[in-house]
Amino acid sequence: MTIWTLCPGRSQLFLLLSRAPRNRFYASTLSGLDAKAFSKTLLLPKTTFPLWADPAKSEEPHRKRTTEDLYRWQWEQRRGKPSFVLHDGPPYANGDLHMGHALNKILKDIIVRSQLMLGKRVNYLPGWDCHGLPIENKALQELGKDSRSVDPTTIREAANTTALREISSQKSQFWSFGVMADWGSNEATYRTLDHNYEMRQLRIFRKMVEKGLICRRYRPVHFSPSSRSALAEAELIYKDDHVSHSVFVNFDLDKNNTKNEKLQALFASVGNEPVKVLVWTTTPWTLTANMGIAVHPDLEYVVTRSAANEVVIVSKERLEALAEILGEGTEVVAELTGSDLVGAVYHPIFSSLTAQASFKVVPASHVTSDSGTGLVHCAPAHGAEDYHAFHSLDLLSNPDDMICHVDGEGKFSHDVANVLGFEAAKDVEGKEVLGDGSKAIVNILKRLNRLVKIKRIKHRYPYDWKTDKPIIVTATSQWFANLDEIKDNALEALHRVSFYPPQSRNRLESFIRARSEWCISRQRVWGVPIPSLHHIPTDTAYLDNMTLEHILSVLEEKGVAYWWTGPVEAFIPLSLLTSTATNQDEARKMWKKGTDTMDVWFDSGTSWSMLQNLDGEKHREFLADVCLEGSDQHRGWFQSQLLTKVGSHSDTLTTPSSPYRDLITHGMVLDESGKKMSKSLGNIVSPMTIIHGGKDKKKDPAYGADVLRLWVATVEYWRDMAIGPKILSQAAETMRKIRNSTRFLLGNISDGAALTDFDRVPREQLGLAERYVMHELYTLQQTAFEGYATYNFPKVMSALGHFANITLSSLYFDITKDCLYANSTNSFERRAVVTVLEQISETMTAVYAPILPHLAEEVHAIRHPESKSSFFAKGWSPLACIKGPEWEDHEAYARMKDLLKIRTIVLSLLEQARGDKRIKSSLEAEVDIILPDSLSSPFVDLLYSQESFLKTLFITSEAQILDEGSLGTDSEVPEWLYNASTAIPGSEDLSESIAIRVRPARASKCPRCWSYTREDEDTLCPRCDEVVN
Repeated sequence: MTIWTLCPGRSQLFLLLSRAPRNRFYASTLSGLDAKAFSKTLLLPKTTFPLWADPAKSEEPHRKRTTEDLYRWQWEQRRGKPSFVLHDGPPYANGDLHMGHALNKILKDIIVRSQLMLGKRVNYLPGWDCHGLPIENKALQELGKDSRSVDPTTIREAANTTALREISSQKSQFWSFGVMADWGSNEATYRTLDHNYEMRQLRIFRKMVEKGLICRRYRPVHFSPSSRSALAEAELIYKDDHVSHSVFVNFDLDKNNTKNEKLQALFASVGNEPVKVLVWTTTPWTLTANMGIAVHPDLEYVVTRSAANEVVIVSKERLEALAEILGEGTEVVAELTGSDLVGAVYHPIFSSLTAQASFKVVPASHVTSDSGTGLVHCAPAHGAEDYHAFHSLDLLSNPDDMICHVDGEGKFSHDVANVLGFEAAKDVEGKEVLGDGSKAIVNILKRLNRLVKIKRIKHRYPYDWKTDKPIIVTATSQWFANLDEIKDNALEALHRVSFYPPQSRNRLESFIRARSEWCISRQRVWGVPIPSLHHIPTDTAYLDNMTLEHILSVLEEKGVAYWWTGPVEAFIPLSLLTSTATNQDEARKMWKKGTDTMDVWFDSGTSWSMLQNLDGEKHREFLADVCLEGSDQHRGWFQSQLLTKVGSHSDTLTTPSSPYRDLITHGMVLDESGKKMSKSLGNIVSPMTIIHGGKDKKKDPAYGADVLRLWVATVEYWRDMAIGPKILSQAAETMRKIRNSTRFLLGNISDGAALTDFDRVPREQLGLAERYVMHELYTLQQTAFEGYATYNFPKVMSALGHFANITLSSLYFDITKDCLYANSTNSFERRAVVTVLEQISETMTAVYAPILPHLAEEVHAIRHPESKSSFFAKGWSPLACIKGPEWEDHEAYARMKDLLKIRTIVLSLLEQARGDKRIKSSLEAEVDIILPDSLSSPFVDLLYSQESFLKTLFITSEAQILDEGSLGTDSEVPEWLYNASTAIPGSEDLSESIAIRVRPARASKCPRCWSYTREDEDTLCPRCDEVVN
């Protein structure tokens, strides 16, 4: 006989085992008896709970109860209870929901449901961002007209209608996710177009004006020709594959206008040859606005002479990189520093076309030798760095001195003729600077022999996030919020905020540090107005506390839309009106209303104001306990909330606090191959298709909301995550396993009525397996508490999956089936198991309820069919509160783990026997555990104390403990035998081991329980005979 050895054992023991008799052993069988005769006497599981869920039956009947009804119930019934506020970042009221929406809203719902389970009164008001370009464009598409052909009032009315319709559509879709909210109430949701919301926003704006934080400037801003509006940094996306046609051009230095001795010597040495500086730019269209050439004072520059006798100055460090541009045979004839070049005068590049004043070379710290030529073309109207450099040098004392030839559509204006002359201007005027206008400039440079080289480059470039088209930087008059005055306080407020994941703190803080101002004005029709008054004769904008006080009182009464439709004189304070005009007719001619609207980030950023004084809670340090959005909101809503709250803080005696306590960030949803979803790639996964299925149900089955929610809870949402058919199939399989465990529980404990008079077994009388499982259940509960508290839902699902699949399905359910099915209803052993199963059902349901609310409600309806309330109404009753901390039973855990090591060996031996076709069922076998003579250890004591439990643990018909001395006394010779040995758990003496022997069962098969424990002369085994008779 082959001996399978797991650990070194004693040779004497193996010798005894190998000499065991080999005579064939025949177990008696029961003949002529119907094997199904006793099936009706078994307590087989009975439940209406299906293994596979049909969302139409398992989810939809419970949805209203677990969403709208539940929210209203807790809002009314938990008045006075501790509150939990999750502040919803408003999505655009535009279009159907995508996977990003689903991820976002389901994560929020898991959080608020977990807090509800802990007895909190939840404040969660879903919101919608209703203004801005996407909605305006959609409204125009539906009108079938261009914005320039429709009057603004018509556009606003259409946009308002579009927004309200889209909100209604999105509400029903969010509802289908199982998101708990009062979707049917306008008071329990918010919209940025509501009158009260807009007025709160304008009052916050007034506070910032009062503090001197709002001003109007003419300066370069991000401008989107496709949107025809200024943009803030948060409204940009950067693409790494943008292609530009960069140019190398020459400017001539003025040899007659320099005081630098080195330059004078250089000019004298070259005679009549012009001395040029080589400049590189990726935006040729900005050359008409050139006002200077920047050098770094500390860089080294060289004067080169080409084979064609051209004298050109470039950075010394760039000489090798520019070899192709400068041409073969170029040699260095002199060296200079940047400081030598500062102050040098040069002729404008288009000066041969029309008379122009000369410009100077200026110092600038942003100039490097990493790229280009080391000399930078400066157009303050088209670059923030150029603008700041000129400001620091006092070269822009009058902002109107900036040269800018770009109009409000991103095209060259007629003013370009001031630089190009009227003839050449005809080639560029009215053309887009990012298109044909730029090409026309390049052609003019060629004609003037100023173009040295055109080079196609691929580089990082900003795009309008709404239109997905490139933007430009150009000077316009805009309203700005001064952030330099408040960002230190904002950063200080963030010190008291918890970030999830922690590294996201650096991202938000770095964005705030990098900003000095916020362009808050937009040239859009659909939005909240910036209520400024403009005095036409002096071209002066009025926006101060006095004008706003009057204007806001009018808008409060008439509605914010009255700003657009009302007469200008209605908004002019009396004192200002009488000092500038003698009557209303004159006022209409002298005054006009501002037409700019506020940045939509200012709209949504002031949403924190509706959380003030919630139910009289005036002393909350943080208005919201949690804000959760995508990582892009570090540049957007996270920032605009913080800045508007800090910026409007008026109490000089207190430090402003953040509007949120915990800031949670999630990543993007990608397809299964890790690519961004897009219509062009055809890889979009719709959450509604996941829930309801597609046209082809085999290809796109209806998984239901809970499978979608389960996917959300299992992914590491703080990173980018993938979804697709394979991943959804895996999520559905995970759901099936959870339902399988749930089905077993329900089938064996029945509904609540069945356990009304049930005699539960107290903890101190439970067996080792029951105490072990309860310890594992307690551990699951504590892990779930920690996971929900730290928003780590994958941790919760991992622990739940391990408990359901390993602790229950692979162990406890398996070893208790015999007891549950074959024992009498009132047997102690069965009552002990049912006592544990009942608690497992309660706790497991509580653990997964925030993630799988429909499943929780389905279980609740089966267990308590008379109940009209939601499962969530009863809250979470932790094990520690019911039975005390004794459920944390480390002794039972350690003892069971030792026995499970033996079980693993036994199962391997049984599998060998099954593989050799010795047995079909493990009940056909018995197990002998053979101990060395006189061996004493805690593990041996454990074995003896649990000897009667071992056959249950091994799922065999018998298991007994023998000593080595008894091996030779058995006269029966088994037909087959499988052996193994193992070191004694917990023993440091490796020479001591125990042997494990698996052999055929000796008794006959019981036709009721199928265990081989029946005597030949009996009809049933003793246990079954007692139950049946």
